[in-house]
Amino acid sequence: MSLTDRTPGAASAPAGPPAGGRRGGPTVADVIRAVTTGDLPVRITGYDGSAVGPADAGMTLAIRSERGLSYLLTAPGDLGMARAYVSGDLGLEGVHPGDPYEALRVLKDEMPLRMPPVAEALALVKGLGWERLLPPPPPPQEAAPRWKRVVNGLRHSRTRDSNAISHHYDVSNAFYEKVLGPSMTYTCAVFRSPSDTLEEAQRAKYDLVAGKLALKPGMRLLDVGCGWGGMVRHAAREYGVKALGVTLSRAQAEWAQAAIEREGLGDLAEVRHLDYRDAPREQFDAISSIGLTEHIGVRNYPAYFGALRSRLKPGGRLLNHCITRADNRAPHRSGAFIDRYVFPDGELAGPGRLISEIHDAGLEVHHEENLRQHYALTLAGWCRNLVEHWDFCVGEVGAGTARVWGLYMAGSRMAFERNGIQLHQVLATHNGPQGVNGYPLRPDWTP
Repeated sequence: MSLTDRTPGAASAPAGPPAGGRRGGPTVADVIRAVTTGDLPVRITGYDGSAVGPADAGMTLAIRSERGLSYLLTAPGDLGMARAYVSGDLGLEGVHPGDPYEALRVLKDEMPLRMPPVAEALALVKGLGWERLLPPPPPPQEAAPRWKRVVNGLRHSRTRDSNAISHHYDVSNAFYEKVLGPSMTYTCAVFRSPSDTLEEAQRAKYDLVAGKLALKPGMRLLDVGCGWGGMVRHAAREYGVKALGVTLSRAQAEWAQAAIEREGLGDLAEVRHLDYRDAPREQFDAISSIGLTEHIGVRNYPAYFGALRSRLKPGGRLLNHCITRADNRAPHRSGAFIDRYVFPDGELAGPGRLISEIHDAGLEVHHEENLRQHYALTLAGWCRNLVEHWDFCVGEVGAGTARVWGLYMAGSRMAFERNGIQLHQVLATHNGPQGVNGYPLRPDWTP
């Protein structure tokens, strides 16, 4: 199946110019020629019947409507492409929408773009019609721009954070079950070998976290941003730990609590619908934060790590697992596509900033490792799941949302592979008086 398959709401592709169209004016192919140089690696077709690029390319970009062209012209770059693609006005033929990785690779590596001279650009737009520069309404999957979100509160206020989390996670638990697999784990797995299954790698990740935290029967674990309770259930089931998870997603909390009861772990495990800032202030033996730091805002790092430290007993360990920039100079805020369609208000910092903030909060860092390559493998696994269950997922969340996920996961895989972003686990302790923390001279877990 490809994006050429018709789905409800997808734009149709007339064979020739639409009635009343500007015959004799610039074609879609003319626009493409104006913004590219050299030989094209793909075929590009227009709603007006024009085409450019080799007919035997094996991959085709189909601009199916005037609206699609307007999306591309009014928001050049990732956002315009995403709007046209998610709405169905831009088709990708030759790749599956659940995993458009190869198309993204070709477009990034082999598509020679240029900025046309101003006079040429103006002549093209005039010929197409100035109305092409009126931005069409964005697809319903798109979140409001940052400046409009202020109605929900300041960035990273409790209400706005709750809305941002809901936008991404309260999609459909049934959809996530198909994409993430039986573990319902939406964080980077740990692979011993590329041949490991996704489930094996997710279990290995949880065992690695448990080992770094030195979990033992009877200990109390707080898992902040616990998702569907994977770490909570694993710690209770495999290590006899009394574990509490908190998440801002109501859908996640309901699914996780039902899974806890289904697995007979109710005496040890619990998941609550709760902001991490409202987690119990009792002293926990260990704290895990797996995939939450990306949502809290870089300026909030001091308060965040301070809040975790205050809930960690002296001698206790914290394991922070999160996506980072590849260096400390990159901007914290995400690009337009990720911000509007995937993680509203998400922010990333470099690993140096992350470790410094943990230290400055009064915790001592003992170990960190970069799992960047593991996340690329994880995302490839999720894309395979989406491809396998595409029809079900489209039926569950709609074609537009399913396309968002395929695009986001394939693009993220490429970013991890090429060291655009990284995934760091940082292990720290809350030291007691005179620096006592019980940490061994050498690591007491299996790497």
